[in-house]
Amino acid sequence: MGVETLELVVRQLRWEAREVVSVRLEDADGATLPDWTPGAHIDLHLGNGLIRQYSLCGDPADKTGYRVAVHLAPDSRGGSRYVHDGLRVGRPITISLPRNNFELLDAPSYLFLAGGIGITPLLGMIGEAQRRGADWELHYGGRTRAALAFLDELLPHGDRVHVVSEDCEGRLDLPELLGESRSGTLVYSCGPEGMLGAVEQLGAAWPEGTVRLERFAPTARSSPTEAAGEQPVRVVCQRSGITATAAPGCSILDTLEEAGVDVPSSCREGICGSCETTVLQGVPDHRDDVLSSAEQTSGKTMMICVSRALTDELVLDL
Repeated sequence: MGVETLELVVRQLRWEAREVVSVRLEDADGATLPDWTPGAHIDLHLGNGLIRQYSLCGDPADKTGYRVAVHLAPDSRGGSRYVHDGLRVGRPITISLPRNNFELLDAPSYLFLAGGIGITPLLGMIGEAQRRGADWELHYGGRTRAALAFLDELLPHGDRVHVVSEDCEGRLDLPELLGESRSGTLVYSCGPEGMLGAVEQLGAAWPEGTVRLERFAPTARSSPTEAAGEQPVRVVCQRSGITATAAPGCSILDTLEEAGVDVPSSCREGICGSCETTVLQGVPDHRDDVLSSAEQTSGKTMMICVSRALTDELVLDL
């Protein structure tokens, strides 16, 4: 059982910056699309067999289409290269329904920190913060100004938006921006791993849950498991009655699929949230980049594509 999907068509391709193209997707017959909220993403099922996750960066009030933006990565594993070279207007494409692991929580004020294509999930958040009447500011950095997308859409926001390009002004001053926590402020950040690692480190002094990140690639802790140091995990699926053992070096997700258990999945890297599973008994060893620290500590759910167990057995609601 995979993630629920929709069949749409490519209606528009538009350059938003150097090596950044936006893609507008619509129903072929003009039907209304399912709702989404700022921070949500969709999977694109690409013609080369790959599935890639991209943040929605349009207007949630627009029920006629979805927009994503894709940067052509120099070390592309095939996803961004296919979008840039393979997609054409009018071409059908399969997508997942929107999922949100990066939801904009209510707060009096927001500090948005974007690096490069990491601006995409924050665009909808900025609009929502405006609608809520919240105070907010965006600090948006990249290597060159020409490579920064959606500057024209951000221009009307005036001095709430601070754009920094390395070739002119240098890098975002994260120690200054995060050096002291601000009462009533939530931080939302998305960008390259080097930036997010710094935000995570500097934000450790802020109150729990006030600094929220979204990653486009897994960290080392969510990399596929290796056999060295791993212990077998007995996995009991309570609803289906199937029991299987995940051997060292084999993920719980792969093990259950081989045993005939239907599990929704997509990225298989611990970053999309589609395989989140309720834990009935046992203690997960969390290795994902989706659940917050508090959610991981609770042990109520886990991402079975990368996480394992601190106990010999897990009982899952599958």
